[in-house]
Amino acid sequence: MLLRQSVDVAVGMCAGVSSMYTTPKLFRLPAIPGCAPTKSNDMLLFPAMEIGQRPHHVIYFPGDVQNYRDVMAAHSENFRWMRWSFEDVAALLSKRFTTYNIWIVKSSRMHLHKFSCYDNFVESNMFGAPTHSGEVVAFKQLFSLLVNAFPVAQNILRSQNNKYVNRGYNLSVYDKSGCPVETKCGTCQEASAIHFGLPSVKDSLSLTLVGFSKGCVVLNQLLHELEQAKKDKDISSFIANIEAMYWLDGGHSGGSETWITHPDILKVFAETGIDVHTHVTPYQVSDSMRSWIGQEQKKFVQILKENSVMVDNRLHFMYEMPSLDNHFRVHEVF
Repeated sequence: MLLRQSVDVAVGMCAGVSSMYTTPKLFRLPAIPGCAPTKSNDMLLFPAMEIGQRPHHVIYFPGDVQNYRDVMAAHSENFRWMRWSFEDVAALLSKRFTTYNIWIVKSSRMHLHKFSCYDNFVESNMFGAPTHSGEVVAFKQLFSLLVNAFPVAQNILRSQNNKYVNRGYNLSVYDKSGCPVETKCGTCQEASAIHFGLPSVKDSLSLTLVGFSKGCVVLNQLLHELEQAKKDKDISSFIANIEAMYWLDGGHSGGSETWITHPDILKVFAETGIDVHTHVTPYQVSDSMRSWIGQEQKKFVQILKENSVMVDNRLHFMYEMPSLDNHFRVHEVF
């Protein structure tokens, strides 16, 4: 299967973009194949600013409203939140995780150009509220995305100084191994300093998963699948590479299950040894009209602690009025 990839070089973006984009380049990888022919997701890569001893990756799942900066700028309402675009958040995360490659996974559908719907990871209604199950879907989708995205990204990074990657917007065609179809040279198989690791091999790489707001539904679905997913050899090795998971002010339009409160599911999760971080704001956990969110979040943390998990649990902006601004600003303080 041919992968048609576009590359956005950050320094060639339009005027008015924040100066943070003059550092490493941002690369858009549209329609990366997932675990089924109909399941593809756009991804964005911000390469690591420093080289670590082994490949480290942050995988970020955005919330509602968030999109590419040019798309948000052209929207009649969403332009107000442009500073939380994919590009801006990727640059912000790269400063927080300096030795990590930052990957943004775009939801496959945005209802009304506003509501992120992660249909490829979890069954979702029109507005993206999930119906969780124990069927192994999200792990297979994430695993497949990385397996398919890594060789494409590696080849783009190797080739960025030749004709296949120019300043501004460029479109190239790659085969399934990540080589430009125009060259078919042997260099793609040679050893390179650019190495992302192998998701199917334990200790080959380090993964940190970050969900923000609606993006937390993906993390929750992974936990629902965990017991069954560990029975698959490749997925089990993939899980072993996950070192940390961050829930950033999780929320969705459904009336329950914003946070996982099932003791059996959280017991299995506790056994993985994955570091757990929860960062919330009053916008989600102190809303009297959605009181279940705060109650579920407390129970999530409580059950994990009862299973000997040292949860890094923090409430930000607790002395300020709940606001959408502070909801987004959790990116700056976590």
